[in-house]
Amino acid sequence: MNLVYTVGAFVVALGALIIVHEYGHYLVARICGIKVLRFSIGFGTPLWKKRLGRDGTEWVVAAVPLGGYVKMLDEREGEVAPQELARAFNRQSVWRRCAVVAAGPAANFLLAIFLYWLLFMHGVQEARPVVGTPMPSTPAAIAGFEPGDTIRAINSVSVASWQDVRWRMLQLALERQQVSVEVLSRNSALNWRSLDLSQFDAAQLEGDTMALIGLRLYRPPVSPVIGQIVQGGVAERTGLQPGDRILAAGGRPIVSWDEMVEQVRSHPGRELQLVLQRGDERRELSLVPEAVQQNGTSIGRIGAAARLDQEAMDKSVTVVRYGAASALAKAAEKTWDTSVFSLRMLGRMLIGQVSWKNLSGPVTIADYAGQSAQLGVISYLNFLALISISLAVLNLLPIPLLDGGHLMYYTVEIFKGSPVSDRTMEIGQKFGLTLLLVLMAFAFYNDINRLISG
Repeated sequence: MNLVYTVGAFVVALGALIIVHEYGHYLVARICGIKVLRFSIGFGTPLWKKRLGRDGTEWVVAAVPLGGYVKMLDEREGEVAPQELARAFNRQSVWRRCAVVAAGPAANFLLAIFLYWLLFMHGVQEARPVVGTPMPSTPAAIAGFEPGDTIRAINSVSVASWQDVRWRMLQLALERQQVSVEVLSRNSALNWRSLDLSQFDAAQLEGDTMALIGLRLYRPPVSPVIGQIVQGGVAERTGLQPGDRILAAGGRPIVSWDEMVEQVRSHPGRELQLVLQRGDERRELSLVPEAVQQNGTSIGRIGAAARLDQEAMDKSVTVVRYGAASALAKAAEKTWDTSVFSLRMLGRMLIGQVSWKNLSGPVTIADYAGQSAQLGVISYLNFLALISISLAVLNLLPIPLLDGGHLMYYTVEIFKGSPVSDRTMEIGQKFGLTLLLVLMAFAFYNDINRLISG
């Protein structure tokens, strides 16, 4: 079932983003009076095609769904009838060609803004920005953060949720800045904490940035009572049942679910003795947690989840919602911030300050698509917006074969007064293809590593 979700969610996401991107090219080309010969979703052998419209544009769905293209009338690609020369792409002014090429990434940016606008108006349920016990010897501990501190603003920018806190901290960690955090303590006193991120190692961004900073989300205490059992898991096979209260594990008294989890994780493939309360009866049983790999470390897992106190959980979340105008401004701001951050990350990768392990390929993207789809429509739309921004930013890079490469040629043409020579374009195409293949190889390598390491 997970595989079906993953493949289905990935295909829908990829298809939607490609259609939006290519339709941006198509629409502006038509506005400029350029004749469009083919609109293709995918490459290779056509699986479906149909001619539509006054110009008989061929609409195609092809076999390889990893992209698409809009083929326009162009003298460089074939003979053009004299009466249609004015509608050829190569006969357009450089400004019109720039507009057609830039329209694809622009459409993806607009899609992201639209999706974020819908999400912000609908309202997104997120964790309140309340800090748990900071990890020892971390910047957060040194800054004096205390359990129960509610973060109100970071460097004078208001935050409404823990997600906002994570995003701001990730940006500032990349820039290695001093951070001033406004907090409301448990006794309702307004305080400021000063975080020193000037020595933060940007190469560590591939891990949990918040953990490195030392900030942890406050979670309400969870009793060691089993709420759900995974079918076929260790817990079910050894006889654990929903409602069982764990009293002791490995000879240690258990008073919270976190302590139970800690005992299970520390016994991968090794016997663990449990004492539990079932109704009025006290029982003992032993089980062997399944050993699984997580970030290169072997941990134990039994396939059981805690019974949650819904009232306490409701108090720990908030709904972030805006009016139509404010939501639009917030959506545009988020799209801009995400785009700039993506470019900064790419720049840091190029100069070696950020690991290339942060580069993801289609396998990782498909995995995230499946996970977000299973979490619900809100999470999936959030994922679509993020990938749409990534696609737009990638296409605007000044690499031949990409939209950004064509825009680079047209920029040279504007200053030079004439088009770039065919020889220069040929060399650029070869360089661009090589560079894209190297990037794809890195991305696939990272995907495989993530699969192996779990």
